[in-house]
Amino acid sequence: MKSSNELLDLLELKTIDAGNFQGVSKTIGSPHVFGGQVLAQAVNAAYKTITNQRILHSLHAYFLEAGDLNVPIDFSVNEVRDGGSFSTRRVLASQNGKAIFILAASFHKEESGHDHQIEMNTSLKQPEDLLSWTEMLQQFGSVLPKITKHFLEIERPIEFKPVEVVNPLKQENLPPYSNIWFKLKTPLLNADLATKQQILTYISDYNILAAALLPHASKAHFGNTQMASLDHSMWFFRDFDYDDWMLYSIETPNASSARGFAKGNIFSRDGKLIACVAQEGLMRPMVKKTE
Repeated sequence: MKSSNELLDLLELKTIDAGNFQGVSKTIGSPHVFGGQVLAQAVNAAYKTITNQRILHSLHAYFLEAGDLNVPIDFSVNEVRDGGSFSTRRVLASQNGKAIFILAASFHKEESGHDHQIEMNTSLKQPEDLLSWTEMLQQFGSVLPKITKHFLEIERPIEFKPVEVVNPLKQENLPPYSNIWFKLKTPLLNADLATKQQILTYISDYNILAAALLPHASKAHFGNTQMASLDHSMWFFRDFDYDDWMLYSIETPNASSARGFAKGNIFSRDGKLIACVAQEGLMRPMVKKTE
């Protein structure tokens, strides 16, 4: 999967009957379904039941079971409420009749009101001064750990450029934050806001939980830590376009009880706050079995 159109095809669900839809999966390197894919497909399902031009403003989801890449995912939408200003939908995703994911989503009619936002950090390096994941693979692939090299080799429709580059060969604890520029590799033409939100939902599950490993990087990495998204919340604030780089600014306030928590702000390059994200995930140290 290399283009925006391929990503859109993945997120677009087949209609089975009223309120019931079905989707397929593609790997991003994990043996299980990528959480961002299920999130975005569930948003696609919810949007299919919105007929009053209302726009998604928040979502709250729980990942219940690891998804099987080889089995279609069934999405069932419950139209909870259509009020004067807000519409609420509940989406259940299942495989072989077993629930793997639930989503609550709220949609709001267009209204005007007060406006403010936090400022983006303008002192960060710009994308032109950074290496992308693709360029890192090309330059350092021969010395990267096998698990990192395999992850970077997966073709994606999004290019990522981390501001703070983690050296996997240098084991040291790092500050509890991460900034990543991202951009679609191919243009997304004439997309409406609903479509742009679905793609942003997909992207939002990249990088966020990994930030919770940074303060423990002297001993914890993907090879010795079981990682999985547990829940995911997202709030959408403003319209935007994918014609330039965007910044995902992440911080991780806490890790405890084999869980890590991280939150992030997504900005357009000109500093407009587009969305906020929060996620808690499993971060369980693997214990080596003794003879």
